[in-house]
Amino acid sequence: MNDSIEARLHALGLTLPVSEGESYYGAAYGTMKPFHITGSVLHLSGHVPVRNGRPLHPGRLGETVTVPQGIEAAEWTAMNALAGMKQALGDLERVVSVIKSLNFVACAPDFSDVHLVSTAMADRLVDVLGPARGLGARATIGVQSLAGSHCFESWIEVEIR
Repeated sequence: MNDSIEARLHALGLTLPVSEGESYYGAAYGTMKPFHITGSVLHLSGHVPVRNGRPLHPGRLGETVTVPQGIEAAEWTAMNALAGMKQALGDLERVVSVIKSLNFVACAPDFSDVHLVSTAMADRLVDVLGPARGLGARATIGVQSLAGSHCFESWIEVEIR
């Protein structure tokens, strides 16, 4: 059985969003570049649940966004981050391992299940990259708001070859 990342995507019925050239959506939120490589580490700028140019489930968890919607947004963020990795590296097979992700969940002040949302992103990365490559350290912070009314954002560092 082919255990390539592209084969995993196909087996899961997933297609990466297009992320090449100037297509990184993050620049709409200010001055930044989509990624930076230093040595064997790829630093991705923040990725959010943008689908077809629009925020997926904008708002805050515990108010206008449900946990299932937040989970879907986190899974889509993982797909955007994978597309960002492919944009930076040209080939996802260059990924050695996710080092860490710092995740932000826009939520009501009393919402404390932020981990459920970021777990969905981590699970999607493991599904696509495999456990050895996709599972990294993680922290999740609940915040009052994110740019563009996004309900989720992730900043990811990846070991590369």
